[in-house]
Amino acid sequence: MTGFALVLVIISAFAHASWNFLLKRGTNQEAFIWWMLVSTAILLLPLGVVILVIYPVEGPGWWYILGTALIHVLYFVFLGRGYARGNLSVVYPIARGSGPALVPVLGVLVLDESVSIEAFLGIGAIVLGIFTVHWWGRFSDILGNPTRILRDPGTRYALLTGLIIATYSVWDKVGVGHVNPFLYMYGMTVGTAVFLTPYMLRTHGAMVLKQEWAQAKMAIVASGLLTFLAYGLVLTALTTSKVSYVAPTREVGIVIGVLLGTLVLKEPFGGGRLVGSGLILMGLVFVALAP
Repeated sequence: MTGFALVLVIISAFAHASWNFLLKRGTNQEAFIWWMLVSTAILLLPLGVVILVIYPVEGPGWWYILGTALIHVLYFVFLGRGYARGNLSVVYPIARGSGPALVPVLGVLVLDESVSIEAFLGIGAIVLGIFTVHWWGRFSDILGNPTRILRDPGTRYALLTGLIIATYSVWDKVGVGHVNPFLYMYGMTVGTAVFLTPYMLRTHGAMVLKQEWAQAKMAIVASGLLTFLAYGLVLTALTTSKVSYVAPTREVGIVIGVLLGTLVLKEPFGGGRLVGSGLILMGLVFVALAP
């Protein structure tokens, strides 16, 4: 993995964990997400126009922007519902861990990427660390009754979020080959906000949306800008490195998410989260050194 891509991904991880922390603290997570997208689309409109003039989008690029917007509708709905029903230090690791577990497989099968031994060991350590954070002390119960973890609605939505993460990671790897990464991110933001609007009005109504904005507008705007920065940097990294390496490496943010959940939100902390975080960091080193 290139040093440039690694730096981008680490900065992205800090930004990503930070906006997820702010989202968890919102009153209505789905309304928070919708406002986050809308406010970012409005604030960054001048930037989007300038980039579009400098880097015009080719025909295929518009289809990839449309596709990623539709995929991200599911991502934000599942993520919002997960946080509404589960702890940050539980939902975040599962969502961010199950996706990267699938990405290298899809990268090899769909994009014909190759994975070195060092990267394979690193990805394995990251995935193992992610699930250690959540499953520590419950391995025997889970092995005896694997369906038990699906009884928790927060976990179910976290797993669905992970599946969507794997899907958009591979889709976007191809998409940024046709569109400037930050223009691609802006197009995704606008498209997702538009497609989410009918769902939000039908499910929550205008009054709930107004209340969420009134209560958390500063956090919403900050989250929107952090979201744009976080994924924009990842998309840039995808132009110089393999998706099989980038997707797992960005999950160093899980360590940050666990710390925010336990230290700030006072969620439970145990040895499993310490061991899991160590495995994630060790895996990051392996992937960083991989050719």
